[in-house]
Amino acid sequence: MEKLKMSKEEISWSLYDWASSAFTMMLSTVIPIYIKNVGDSIHLSAAQTTSQWAITQSLSTLAVALLAPVLGAMADHKGKKKRMFAAFLTLALIMSAVMAFSNTYYVLLITCTIACVGYAGTNIFYDSFLIDVTSDSRMDFVSSFGYAVGYIGSCIPFIISILIINFSDALGITAAFAIKLALIINVLWWFVFSLPLLKNVHQKYGIEKETNENIIMSSFAKIFKTLRSICKNKPVGMFLLAYFFYIDGVDTIIKMSTSFGKDVGISDNSLLLALLATQIIAFPAVLICSKLVKRFSCKKIISFSILMYIGICVFGFFLNYAWQFWVLAIAVAIVQGTIQALSRSYFGKLIPSKENSNEYFGFYNIFGKYASIFGTALMALFTTITGNSRYGVLSVAILFIAGYFIFRKVPEAITAEVS
Repeated sequence: MEKLKMSKEEISWSLYDWASSAFTMMLSTVIPIYIKNVGDSIHLSAAQTTSQWAITQSLSTLAVALLAPVLGAMADHKGKKKRMFAAFLTLALIMSAVMAFSNTYYVLLITCTIACVGYAGTNIFYDSFLIDVTSDSRMDFVSSFGYAVGYIGSCIPFIISILIINFSDALGITAAFAIKLALIINVLWWFVFSLPLLKNVHQKYGIEKETNENIIMSSFAKIFKTLRSICKNKPVGMFLLAYFFYIDGVDTIIKMSTSFGKDVGISDNSLLLALLATQIIAFPAVLICSKLVKRFSCKKIISFSILMYIGICVFGFFLNYAWQFWVLAIAVAIVQGTIQALSRSYFGKLIPSKENSNEYFGFYNIFGKYASIFGTALMALFTTITGNSRYGVLSVAILFIAGYFIFRKVPEAITAEVS
């Protein structure tokens, strides 16, 4: 039971997952449904709104991917990490709130894109704070715990939001206003539960700024130095290449699931309830898999999760009924948080210098974000060419297959180090 006792720093860090997952849940459920409905009102086709949603998601991840290494290198200087985290958090919160006051389709797409940039930016620094708040021996558990509480934390404002949306008539408000109110509730939730991290989590590792040093110029120099180090370190390089592919598929499915569900005729209520069940099931699934690491190793569990996702893509191609979407949601729930949490801790233990952890996590995020660009773009391409989003979902399996075979080549020594 000793392992379950967590420090104030570990709990405060984990609470950001609890806080920000509310936005993630809205981004994968209510927001795309709302934007597609607004698009329908101006006579855009389902394929058009799905394709445009995928494009905006690609643009937001492209922006973060370009900035990630520089931001990470800058944040490696002592005293910078929390300030930069707070700046991106403020951007994300403001843009999310602005969405609640817009009724224009393209304005909603633009503000959502900027909010996604802010959210993704906070994750660069949040992920790297894992190094500061816990030890290598506890990293798998703490990382998994963060994802686990994130699933539960997202459910509370989500349930409140769904109740407001479903009972909008009884409350005497329009459906559109109910969604706007839901957005505000989730923004407030995100803000309030980010405060513990801002108050209690501090940068433990970092480099001192030299006198008259230009942080931006020195950050670019550090980027090339770290990149050379990654190229020479085969375990780190192979892992990042595999991660590039398989996390792309994970992010694409998260972002595009509700949009795809609507395209194949699943009702809004069925979509939202199924995705709520996903969050609830994912909570114990992540914690159970974090315990299974001791028996089967991170490498085997991540490999199993990738294979599960390949099956999910194939199953999605043949999806026709609401109950099938439920099966799909449950399958995703079992592996989604697990592959994200264990990938984060897996990489954290591979970092050779904790003083440069932000920069390494900058590359970790850039590999994920560039991949995410290709994932949503790939789905947009196949959906646009065929006029059917089923082929877009099936195309995502290509990325999981590539990730699986590359990950299989990661030296076994890595498994021994991080198990």
